Amino acid sequence: LIESLQTFDNYYGDDFTIEHAGEQLTLRQVSHVLAKRLVDLFLRDESGKRPAFGSEPLYQTDPHFKDHVLFYEYFHGDTGAGLGASHQTGWTALVAMLIDQCG
Repeated sequence: LIESLQTFDNYYGDDFTIEHAGEQLTLRQVSHVLAKRLVDLFLRDESGKRPAFGSEPLYQTDPHFKDHVLFYEYFHGDTGAGLGASHQTGWTALVAMLIDQCG
């Protein structure tokens, strides 16, 4: 979806905007908003915790595990905690590309 928004933005340019969260944004801006939301699951928040690790203390605080990010199959809709298999990265490995794009 994000890559498609970027491709369409390359075609339509900055004159084409859509409403997103009450604002008029270009398709590229919408792609950045969505990418940031996905990437934020794997980055530390203000308290130093990664939402993808949920409330698991081993992954949140242990120096041997806290910096080894796991890409889960799916995520809890309210908390962002990773659920399902973490050893079969599947689609979430695509987040690595978004992390690279977002800096």
